[in-house]
Amino acid sequence: MAQKTSIPKGTRDFSPVEMSKRNYIFNTIRSVFSVYGYQQIETPAMETLQTLMGKYGEEGDKLLFKVLNSGDFLSKVTDSELEERNTPHLASRLCEKGLRYDLTVPFARYVVMHRDELQLPFKRYQIQPVWRADRPQKGRYREFYQCDADVVGSDSLLNEVELMQIVDEVFTRFGVRVVIKINNRKILSGIADAIGAPEKMVDITVAIDKLEKIGLDGVNAELRDCGISEESVLKLQPIIRLEGTNEEKLAAISDVLSGNETGLKGVEETRFILDSLKSVKLNNQIELDLTLARGLNYYTGAIFEVKALDTPMGSITGGGRYDNLTGIFGMPGLSGVGISFGADRIFDVLNALDLYPKDAMAGTQLLFINFGGRESAACLPLAAAARAAGVRTELYPDAAKMKKQMSYANAKGIPFVALVGENEIANGMVTVKNMVTGEQQTVSSDKLVEIVTPQF
Repeated sequence: MAQKTSIPKGTRDFSPVEMSKRNYIFNTIRSVFSVYGYQQIETPAMETLQTLMGKYGEEGDKLLFKVLNSGDFLSKVTDSELEERNTPHLASRLCEKGLRYDLTVPFARYVVMHRDELQLPFKRYQIQPVWRADRPQKGRYREFYQCDADVVGSDSLLNEVELMQIVDEVFTRFGVRVVIKINNRKILSGIADAIGAPEKMVDITVAIDKLEKIGLDGVNAELRDCGISEESVLKLQPIIRLEGTNEEKLAAISDVLSGNETGLKGVEETRFILDSLKSVKLNNQIELDLTLARGLNYYTGAIFEVKALDTPMGSITGGGRYDNLTGIFGMPGLSGVGISFGADRIFDVLNALDLYPKDAMAGTQLLFINFGGRESAACLPLAAAARAAGVRTELYPDAAKMKKQMSYANAKGIPFVALVGENEIANGMVTVKNMVTGEQQTVSSDKLVEIVTPQF
């Protein structure tokens, strides 16, 4: 019995139609990045585990796909090590490489390795796949694309303002209504201090970041499980529940953080970003969300998250400020800020809302029917001329029955079919059939492109 073929869970094949949709997403994001002066780079799918480990927190490290060493990967492992079944230790002995978890850490490594070639501030974008050994579910995949834009070598908050403009422009072009959520890790640090648990900041941020998933009771239970006192949990409640306009929230949290220098610095930074964005009049809502924490440990300032308003989906874009990510690679003090568009989730959102423009889905526009050797030879220069004029053109490769060739055109949604038989060759003509209306006309061969192109 033949073995059933399959692909790994959490991965997907994409059909030609789906790839048209995905390319529409990539090209739209790429064009916005370019308008703002970002330059494209690429990095390897694999990085050394030394580069990747310890950058995403304990939970992130568990989600790294590790790659077995080439050749006899057991040669350096003793029998006693195997018998101990210490998985982390064995992984460190068997694997020196891993698939990248995101594009930010590889970018930091890239900056350090190429520091002498870069003009700072360096604005880069990157559109490549990443891998996470996560549990697959709706909107969450093990292999997915990220579309990142980052600026390194500048402390200016105008970079954050510009990135929010990019987010707004991208989703405006897609026709997707979103809410852009903003917070600041300095505010979160101040909150941890204000409730009397500064040493528990990571535990607090991990817990409150799950508010939408597990609810307030779930967050409080997780806080208690982390050893946070009941008094601190009670002090956190009004902060988690804080409502009102962005200005009202900033005023309220300023009172809570009164006297806390770090927390007030975060408030000041957030106020600057929000006030600056008022002058550019975003098309989408921007909201201060004090429960937004984002799990990645390297964020140090502003943090962002974007969610679609008209269809249930998790975060479709996120990012933030990281002040010293390159320091772990021997280049301290280089500040950066970036955003990452989740292309696969955006793909699902646009599918759910049916927002793909028709021209983004267009395939072949003109098919030449093949009546045989002499006729197909006559079609070749006509097809070449059509392609030169920008018409996506095919010549059916086999002299099959007319019905089969017409069925091929219908199946692919090709709007025009050109017929060049003996009579057309003798008279320098082409018969063109509109497959949508059924209309058919015979025109001189030099008029073919003129007949077809006004339709596109």
